[in-house]
Amino acid sequence: MLDYVIVGLGLAGISFCEILEKEGKSFKVISDDSQQASLVAGGLYNPVILKRFTMAWNAKEQMDLALPFYKGLEQKLGVKLDYTIPVLRRFASIEEQNVWFEAADRPGLDHFLSTTILENKNKSIDAPFGFGEVKHTGRIDTKTLLTFYSEYLVKQGLLVKEPFDFSCLETFEGHISYKTVKARQIVFACGYGLKNNPFFNYLPLNGTKGELLTIKAPQYKEKHVIKSSVFTIPLQGDVYRVGATYKWKDKTNLPTEDSKNELLEKLKTFLKCDFEIVEHVAGIRPTVVDRRPLVGEHPERKNLYVLNGFGSRGVLIAPDVSKRLYNKIEKSTALDPEIDIQRFTKKYYSN
Repeated sequence: MLDYVIVGLGLAGISFCEILEKEGKSFKVISDDSQQASLVAGGLYNPVILKRFTMAWNAKEQMDLALPFYKGLEQKLGVKLDYTIPVLRRFASIEEQNVWFEAADRPGLDHFLSTTILENKNKSIDAPFGFGEVKHTGRIDTKTLLTFYSEYLVKQGLLVKEPFDFSCLETFEGHISYKTVKARQIVFACGYGLKNNPFFNYLPLNGTKGELLTIKAPQYKEKHVIKSSVFTIPLQGDVYRVGATYKWKDKTNLPTEDSKNELLEKLKTFLKCDFEIVEHVAGIRPTVVDRRPLVGEHPERKNLYVLNGFGSRGVLIAPDVSKRLYNKIEKSTALDPEIDIQRFTKKYYSN
């Protein structure tokens, strides 16, 4: 009898695995890599919503937990994951500069927003009004994390690479059974795949498709993340990640020509050097109607839990919310009503 089965191995699944291992709990992961959101994510950790110059939900608390979490994963896996990179917000006008200064005076934001306007010194960027700097930001290499963590679990005999078959799941008083595996609890951390989960598909998980480009631009020579109408994120050498789009109707992981053209059009409003596209990827972010995670216990089946709905901020949210779910299960600690799926219980019974 295992303590847990985890379904899904994105940022949510990895974060929950780490807590279980630290607490000495036995577990097995089932994942088929069908969900691409964590794999193709830009990986930025940035507590500020740069469209409105406001703090993201619980961002400071999430940062305090997330950075040591990824540092621990680097040591465990023996691989570089965390790249500290300042984010520069390109100003489109003097008015935007003034709004930035107002935001930088607010408690909480003052820790992250520099009050010095940085002059543009990169000939490949059109930025006559300069930049505002967001401090204490960086990028987690999510692709490397998922690859190495998957290999780690395989070596431990803890990962089953196959689609989850709901017809094989049975629930009993005090445990669940899945094929040859028995466990006290099962946690579904499968991103947008939750839509196919007969136990939790009542939850209002919308899913937002995001597409990103990877470009090679030898003349760009930019070491910061530049945020304008799109992000440019420096990777290795002359390679940069460009993103992202937000589409609500298309629910496939297939890149589209329309989104590529949208990214290129926005990129060319400020990037003034030649470049070539070397990759174009897409994934469905697990977004929720009220922009809060979906965490908690099934209304009727007491061994079934969900860990989902992190949207575009999974890098920051996953370690914090995973810990909250663990404390809910093992210590009976109440979940914050903002994230508890109990807020949608009426929807479950009305279906």
